[in-house]
Amino acid sequence: MDSKKRKKLEAKGWVFGDVGDFLGLTPEQVRFIDLKIALSQSLKSERTKQNVTQVELAKMLGSSQSRVAKMEAGDPTVSVDLLLKALLTLGLTTKQLSKIIA
Repeated sequence: MDSKKRKKLEAKGWVFGDVGDFLGLTPEQVRFIDLKIALSQSLKSERTKQNVTQVELAKMLGSSQSRVAKMEAGDPTVSVDLLLKALLTLGLTTKQLSKIIA
């Protein structure tokens, strides 16, 4: 958006921000959500790169296909430790995980 349009909207009472501003999240909460999203996206990317199906990954984890789908979709009920466990199960190293987290 160009600055003129933004100034016009702000003059009319519009407020600009990000999702953290809209939801009233702390910077730490925003970073945590960003971390979970990065882990979820990496899980799907790595699984497909290795030609592993959701069903196969679920069996490796002792879980269900629907749970893997939730993990890849960034469902808020999925814990960070489960995402990390899945990535480690796919063979990622701690160095690779640190790149995702960074």
